[in-house]
Amino acid sequence: MTIKVGDKLPEGKVKEFIEIETAGCSIGANTFSVQDLTRGKKIAIFGVPGAFTPTCSERHLPGYLENFDALRRKGVDEIWCFAVNDVFVMGAWGRDQKVAGKIRMMADGSGTYTRSLGLEYDLNAGGLGLRCQRFSVLVDDGVVKLLNVENGGKLAVSDAQTLLRQIG
Repeated sequence: MTIKVGDKLPEGKVKEFIEIETAGCSIGANTFSVQDLTRGKKIAIFGVPGAFTPTCSERHLPGYLENFDALRRKGVDEIWCFAVNDVFVMGAWGRDQKVAGKIRMMADGSGTYTRSLGLEYDLNAGGLGLRCQRFSVLVDDGVVKLLNVENGGKLAVSDAQTLLRQIG
């Protein structure tokens, strides 16, 4: 079953490649509890089918990067890019897109958390395996406040501009 507005995000873990060591985070792959990361924060999360793919790299992620300041002015504490890719690929994609300090690149390498959200996308026929549907969500203290899920591979409702308009 797909998450919906009003739902609390399911318990689960995501990984992030950390470039600079900080208290509690070592350089390299770090595993985080979604509940811990979302507690007391307003987070804009956008999901993509894959790192380095054309629409994701040319339009989806850049739109959130370009709108970072506008989202912050709307009260968003963090922006996450979420994909069923391994943490090293997500880290490399983040470096390539120059997102440091703006967008957290969250990896769900096995798709376990994606399945718990009900947002898996079967691309086995194209040789890409299980992926994440393209989506955007606004989460406030772990609760889904806004949710936009794309139909197929389109980018029509999960872009940063749409989420900005919806936040009001």
